[in-house]
Amino acid sequence: MSVRQTIKVESSIKNKIRESIKLALPKAFETIKWLLSIMIPVSFVVMILNYTGILALVSSYVSPAFKLIGLPGESAFILLTSIFTNIYTAIAVITSLELEGRVVTILAVMCLVAHGFIIETAVLKKTGSSVIRMILLRLFGSFAIGAILNLVLPVDKSQIVSSIVLMQESFFVMLTVWFQSTLLLIIKVTILITLLMIFQKLLESFGVIRWISKFLKPLQLLMGLPESTSFSWIVANTLGLAYGAAIIMEQVEEGKMKKEDADLLNHHIAVSHSQLEDPLLFAAIGVPLGWMIVPRLILGIVVVWLRRLELLVISKFKSKI
Repeated sequence: MSVRQTIKVESSIKNKIRESIKLALPKAFETIKWLLSIMIPVSFVVMILNYTGILALVSSYVSPAFKLIGLPGESAFILLTSIFTNIYTAIAVITSLELEGRVVTILAVMCLVAHGFIIETAVLKKTGSSVIRMILLRLFGSFAIGAILNLVLPVDKSQIVSSIVLMQESFFVMLTVWFQSTLLLIIKVTILITLLMIFQKLLESFGVIRWISKFLKPLQLLMGLPESTSFSWIVANTLGLAYGAAIIMEQVEEGKMKKEDADLLNHHIAVSHSQLEDPLLFAAIGVPLGWMIVPRLILGIVVVWLRRLELLVISKFKSKI
């Protein structure tokens, strides 16, 4: 390659990088603003509910449902904590209790299916799925997978014990902790989403996404997902729904993924997403990775094919009318 050609190639690469950054920053800002407008009020309300004891009171009323699938009553508080907060808080509650190893494993999987309800459901709605449908799917999916694991996991007497004790802190202390964690959240969301959007634009500009889609096509067929969902599927399973929201929403808004395809993807990632960071957090307290990853992946595949069957039946019914 001549010096002139080399300079031309380098100039082209620099132009693509500059253009990618220029296109990414406005989208990143919009998504950051939207996510934080949900995350901050929700986390504050949950903090108040936790301080006043309302969350614990609600969990006492729903604990009989957990006993039906063979789990102790305190499981209700753990799942509700993960639904309204995050995985970190759920782990803190789990490690403050003495529970059988199998019970911790079942609860870990249930929390991974149903955690972060409000924020993640907002993302699923933004990309074209029904809020009620997604909430019911995640709730029933969580209990279904919990009931199945309760039947197949061997009974043991091992317990995970920790010296952590739940204490009622003063409101000022709790508010200070909330403020600090919220500030860190704002910084994390801003940095991650900005970098992710730039990275995605670069992948598009250099044709990497097309290659990824072709490479994943056989797996997508097995899962019942269209080829157009491949990149969003990777994002949802590596970064999760909240941090991956920018990419998933951008794919729909720019027509790179049809809403019908996005809805199928949402049915999968509603119950099976964030297969890296979140399972590793539970693995740190002794939960086997395989039980946290494989059952959710299978559940996601089953849900998509059931959704496809439902759409086929509806289509045939409409054609007969």
